[in-house]
Amino acid sequence: MDHGRNIKSEKDDSFQYRQKIGIILFLVYCIIYSGFIIINVSWPKLMELNILFGVNLAVIYGFSLIIIAIIFGLTYDIICTNIEKKSIKTERKNEL
Repeated sequence: MDHGRNIKSEKDDSFQYRQKIGIILFLVYCIIYSGFIIINVSWPKLMELNILFGVNLAVIYGFSLIIIAIIFGLTYDIICTNIEKKSIKTERKNEL
């Protein structure tokens, strides 16, 4: 049962900026992840080194990738939320 949209569909001026931020964060993550893959393929013994409290580099790097992904997601959300708030303030000023 579809009751239609709850909001008016208007032009989103911040779309390109948000898209650009998302692509930049994605590319940075790809570079970091590529480093993980290159080390695994080129120097697999390096991943076996115990770095911190007996935990090897593979585990530390792997968990770091997960944490970085979460940080990037939160960063993107904060940036987009701020952009939308500014956009709403601008629209309200233009209506008056």
